[in-house]
Amino acid sequence: MTQAFAPVRTVKDLREQLAKWRAAGETIALVPTMGAMHVGHLSLVELAKSKADHVVVSIFVNPAQFGPREDFAGYPRDEAGDLIKLAQAGVDLVFAPDVAEMYPKGFSTTVIMSDLTEGLCGAARPNHFAGVATVVTKLLWQVSPDMALFGEKDYQQLLVVTRLVRDLNIPVEIVAAPIMREADGLAFSSRNIYLTADQRKRAPMFYRTLSDLAQDLERGRGCDSAIVKARYKLEGAGFRVDYVTVRDPDTLKTLEGPVKRARVLAAAYLGQTRLIDNVPVPLTTNQ
Repeated sequence: MTQAFAPVRTVKDLREQLAKWRAAGETIALVPTMGAMHVGHLSLVELAKSKADHVVVSIFVNPAQFGPREDFAGYPRDEAGDLIKLAQAGVDLVFAPDVAEMYPKGFSTTVIMSDLTEGLCGAARPNHFAGVATVVTKLLWQVSPDMALFGEKDYQQLLVVTRLVRDLNIPVEIVAAPIMREADGLAFSSRNIYLTADQRKRAPMFYRTLSDLAQDLERGRGCDSAIVKARYKLEGAGFRVDYVTVRDPDTLKTLEGPVKRARVLAAAYLGQTRLIDNVPVPLTTNQ
């Protein structure tokens, strides 16, 4: 049985290890996570292994990206289990700092982005993307990887990170990875464990509805009409819809009328669990 390995806890120790790999001319990929590893995370690790000599996974539940009424205290945590899974997946190093290491006493710097962060999840969670941008900036400078991998499930986050790297001239390649799904279509998420048995049975309708919306758009249906149809279907199935929208896949600008290329994005609650998902237009086979 594969044994877990000890994580690195400090930036000093992290950089000492990374310096050895760099001195040998070896490449490094970073997979940033908040832990509670699932198939989606491990698919990022596999992709990273195919692209770099060494894979670093960070585990840090970032308090800065949680609002006052959100689930920071109850967010799933299983570091011991995570370390075993990551060792089995062939990860070279796990960076698992505590809050004091990431945000030392007197910390007062926040990375704020406009435009891409103002709608969608940014509207429902006003400080979320400032927390994301700040912690990602820190991780990228702490690790200084050749590449960092992010999943497309958090599509708005992916665009925010891509823009962040461009705007701040951070020398790292951002690699987007496809959404990993259960057999019934539900996107893997650490928060799926919050779903009751009944909610879990209904949850796959979220992805099916977004896929149907994308297919309607491919057939020439207008955005507004297709969105109304999808929202009605979700609400009828017991989802509390935060948003269903059709956006430009590069800028997240709202689209209207018939479209040829777009991204369908949605967020909705089943009970207390907030689900997010997205699909491209045209709808591709890996979605």
